[in-house]
Amino acid sequence: MLSIFRKEIGQFFSSPIAYIILGVFLGVLGLLLWVFADTNLLDYGYAEMGQFFSLTPWVLLFMAPAITMRSIADEVRGGTLEWLLTKPVSRWGVVLGKFWANWLLVALALLPTLIYYYSLYQLGNPPGNIDSAAVAGSYVGLLLLAGVFVAVGLWASSLNDNQVVAFVVGSVVSLVLYAGFSTVSGLLGTSDLAYWLSYVSLDSQYEALGRGLVDTRNVIYLLSLTSLFLALTERRLGGR
Repeated sequence: MLSIFRKEIGQFFSSPIAYIILGVFLGVLGLLLWVFADTNLLDYGYAEMGQFFSLTPWVLLFMAPAITMRSIADEVRGGTLEWLLTKPVSRWGVVLGKFWANWLLVALALLPTLIYYYSLYQLGNPPGNIDSAAVAGSYVGLLLLAGVFVAVGLWASSLNDNQVVAFVVGSVVSLVLYAGFSTVSGLLGTSDLAYWLSYVSLDSQYEALGRGLVDTRNVIYLLSLTSLFLALTERRLGGR
């Protein structure tokens, strides 16, 4: 698994696409949070990062499939997947090595955004007048949410050898999981089905983590969903 992990990291940073993806991610967030009038943190009047944590998942659900789209599809297209599976590494080793590498890449993309927290911390009146517990919980939620999106992207990448198809499928499935269920729930009113659809929706699980208290139920749910898509990816590799 460790060799797969190192290989994925090396391939990602040896490609100019990697820097384009990371640059676009940070650039879009920077424009939304510091330039555009409707979402500008400086015009909001309060030292809090609600806008950042509301907007970032929407960027992540496209960024994660963009990072993972080549992980398995490229191996299939190049004919190296069969060679890889004949090596002394299990299918789970391949899946987990790729997953941890891609998840780390997303985490590295989120790391520079801590500057936003530091900036608002200093701009508060008085300095430090910001809910740090809520910020910490929201970052935990972002990382767990990114783990789900990465697992979905890997599964989509395992379906065929076309990276564009993998990106589209990964993005659509991530969008449905994040906002689709809650949207349908809103249309159903107050029925039991509406309640359960709202509960399983990723946005409600993510918002719960951003309240400053990390609930193990939300963490277990997100980790379970990640494990489900990793298992589907492993099963797909077994089919090949």
